[in-house]
Amino acid sequence: MVKKVAAGAVLVLLIVIAMVQALEAEQEETSPGLKTGIKAPDFSLQTLNGESVKLSDYEGKKVVLNFWATWCKPCREEMPDLQAVYSENKEDVVILAVNMDAHNDVKGFTDQYAVTFPVLLDEEDEVSERYQVISLPTTYFIDVDGKIAKKHLGQITDEQLEDVLNEI
Repeated sequence: MVKKVAAGAVLVLLIVIAMVQALEAEQEETSPGLKTGIKAPDFSLQTLNGESVKLSDYEGKKVVLNFWATWCKPCREEMPDLQAVYSENKEDVVILAVNMDAHNDVKGFTDQYAVTFPVLLDEEDEVSERYQVISLPTTYFIDVDGKIAKKHLGQITDEQLEDVLNEI
């Protein structure tokens, strides 16, 4: 009798796991933005210092591509977590923060939050449109082969960042 109950419990557990995986796959397909597994579109943007940065310059490294704005409360709240992960992993991970605000607004913000990773200015929204960003913050994780490995919509924590970076 105990064996039948245990076997039934295992069967129910397997069915639940399969359903959760199917639901996650469906959510990935219907979520806004570029799909995972495709080559990340290359772009070139200016940093706050006027330096030109291309995504393809970082091929061979893991890249966190974070779209944000200074007026976005969740963006402000996640900035210390992005900085902490960058400080701990800057040898292996590149964080590119793509901003859609005016230059002056961004400079004050990055000074206030002591941001040391590259902040790129997308004042014409060309890159955010190419990446189909419809809400902020949006974060793409790009693997060492230059493919989109994962995307995250909304605020992200340092634990979530670390988990995804360890995964890809």
